[in-house]
Amino acid sequence: MNAFISFLENRFMPVAGRIAEQKHLQAVRDGIILALPLLIIGSLFLILGFLPIPGYNEFMAGVFGEKWLSKLLYPVNATFDIMAIIVSFGVAYRLAEKYKVDPLASGAISLAAFLLATPYVVKFTPEGATEAVDVGGAIPVALMGSQGLFVAMILALLSTEIYRKIIQKNIVIKLPDGVPPSVARSFVALIPAFFVILTVWLIRMIIEVTPFESVHNIVSKILASPLNALGGTLIGAIVAVILVHLLWSAGIHGAAIVGGVMGPIWLSLMDQNRIAFQAGQEPPNVITQQFFDLWIYAGGSGATLAMVILMLTIAKSEQMKSIGRVSIAPGLFNINEPVTFGMPVVMNPILIIPFILAPVVLVIVTYLAMASGLVAKPSGIAVPWTTPPIISGYLATGGKISGSILQLINFFISMAIYYPFFRMWDQQKFAEEKGDSASLSA
Repeated sequence: MNAFISFLENRFMPVAGRIAEQKHLQAVRDGIILALPLLIIGSLFLILGFLPIPGYNEFMAGVFGEKWLSKLLYPVNATFDIMAIIVSFGVAYRLAEKYKVDPLASGAISLAAFLLATPYVVKFTPEGATEAVDVGGAIPVALMGSQGLFVAMILALLSTEIYRKIIQKNIVIKLPDGVPPSVARSFVALIPAFFVILTVWLIRMIIEVTPFESVHNIVSKILASPLNALGGTLIGAIVAVILVHLLWSAGIHGAAIVGGVMGPIWLSLMDQNRIAFQAGQEPPNVITQQFFDLWIYAGGSGATLAMVILMLTIAKSEQMKSIGRVSIAPGLFNINEPVTFGMPVVMNPILIIPFILAPVVLVIVTYLAMASGLVAKPSGIAVPWTTPPIISGYLATGGKISGSILQLINFFISMAIYYPFFRMWDQQKFAEEKGDSASLSA
């Protein structure tokens, strides 16, 4: 175990620290976070549209008319279907902030680049026709949502890199000092914006003469599809969870780093489930962002809510009891920094083992339960990660009690895994306290 701690300190932490500070990963993570409030708001309307109450649909139809559901879901479409647009702006904005160039201009240019790379053609089947026809001049809604996420992120990073390099080389139009600052900034962005638009336009022109036809097709076939396939598997979920908790064990925010890479994949899989759920179909994916947030990380990374309950119920040492009292309130809302840094779990050779083992076991149990049909899959409803267990499992499965029952089972599994290691650590702390009190009385 000493060798493992030495590895974390000397080999793992330096590399992980450099990854954590990587500007582009941070920008992707923060840009996606910009879309989350909208997704949560849209999910509230999605919940209202599919409340599992007998007679609910008939009641709503009687009060608001037969088309009540389609009208209620307007905000769902208005929030989920612009996910890529928000991320395009957000990623560019956050990256520009890190480079200390105008983030507002960078976000606007990124959005223009994304729309430029997107073909304005949609398929439409006229009434009475047997085949769909291409309709030009229409922005495809599907590519503005989760399907366009990867293109939006890639072009946001590319456009911001071009923008900041030209700005930093001072290839800009400067107006006299008397010009209002907002007008002056818009002219400063003129040349960089031209080069971004020119670059993306040339890329589109080149790709259109290839069999791929568009940037979206290239990214989907070469990048997005393989990553979605890997990220949606049991093996991919286990690897992600191990990396998250290895990073946390070294004192680095593992969920933020791994989420920066895997977050777009899990968000896309979540939206596929949302579309299926909204259409009254079985959600296709087990692995989504909610899979981890609500069934694996009860109490926060490491599923530490079980350990907090152990502190409150069986702890002998005053230190553990005190940490338990401090940690229970945030733990119920899946916040566990008081545990990870207060016990501590970080760099602790005893507690690192269950801290990594418990989530891995929960991933396997949860995946098998959902894939086998014993438990409902996540419905695509973006339940906030701070929602307490039991409630969140019910909401995230679209009102299925099996989601809550699985959360309860996972809680007891994690408690069983933590128990022997916690007892060992608690007895060690208790012995230290007894030794201190004995030395004081002497």
